[in-house]
Amino acid sequence: MTTPDIENTNVTSFATMPTPEELHKRLPLTDSAFATVMQGRAALRDIIDRKDKRLFVVVGPCSIHDPVAGIDYARRLKALQADVADTMLLVMRVYFEKPRTTTGWKGYINDPHMDDSFRVDEGMEKARQFLLDVCELGLPTATEALDPISPQYLGDLIAWTAIGARTTESQTHREMSSGLSTPVGFKNGTDGDISIAINAILSSAHPHSFLGINGQGTVSIVRTSGNAYGHVVLRGGDGRPNYDSVSIAIAEQALEKAKLPANLVVDCSHANSYKKPELQPLVMSDVVQQIRHGNKSLVGVMIESNIVGGNQKIPADLSQLKYGCSVTDGCIDWDATEKMLRAAHAELLQRP
Repeated sequence: MTTPDIENTNVTSFATMPTPEELHKRLPLTDSAFATVMQGRAALRDIIDRKDKRLFVVVGPCSIHDPVAGIDYARRLKALQADVADTMLLVMRVYFEKPRTTTGWKGYINDPHMDDSFRVDEGMEKARQFLLDVCELGLPTATEALDPISPQYLGDLIAWTAIGARTTESQTHREMSSGLSTPVGFKNGTDGDISIAINAILSSAHPHSFLGINGQGTVSIVRTSGNAYGHVVLRGGDGRPNYDSVSIAIAEQALEKAKLPANLVVDCSHANSYKKPELQPLVMSDVVQQIRHGNKSLVGVMIESNIVGGNQKIPADLSQLKYGCSVTDGCIDWDATEKMLRAAHAELLQRP
């Protein structure tokens, strides 16, 4: 018996995607990219384990929409890394998927042509090529895991993963995180609630079994061993920051109560800078001063940065896009980024 009226009633079509294995064959992991990813992950784990005193800095565009400008930015960041390597590990923020409260551009994977054509197959391939290019420069990458299938396509090119404030409470993302090969930062909830992130760390540290796909694209039962490198990302909430020393102390106490290591990352953007990108350097300066005065729990920061500061709307004529300027959240420009990172480097050289 056919049942055309009982299922998929709001689905207009299905388009076939290449399998992860097929995409990996088209764009294979190179030796240099492999080395970048493995060294980046190892360095991040060492920072979290306190074997490495450096601060890790996840820095880059709010989202990638132009790979040419993205690689331009990556080259600048790689050159800067050589000058600050004694105190900081720079990890390029490479975000392809954008969660939306209502509607809007959903990111490079979902809509690479920025015209609502939603060529996800092309977007996934372009995203993998971009990650390869960045890793081949010797720069580790960080991204937000939004779609639970994407890691099968891109996960071998990622050194650090974030779970966003809107998805930290999601069981799907906690299960997925338990199987990721990277350290995972869980953001506090949009209302500032840190307990959501702590529960996510506890959950993802345990083994899970859930539905997913394997490399051949077959629906599979995915069984994981748990991820020991979950940690909290403080991004402020409900219009208020939570990076000050009192908020840090409260977060440390909450982690201690949960019998978790006191590992904290501060997102200098979002509510911590009142959504004013130009305030991010002040946030980072405060964090660095806390470290200089003996704080041991602050292991990383996040910064939204691009070649050109601010942001722009996506025009109907894409040739009118301003080069190197965000089409999502506002960013600080490259000069401000370099200045704040060099200033932090000079301060961190004096840390106890």
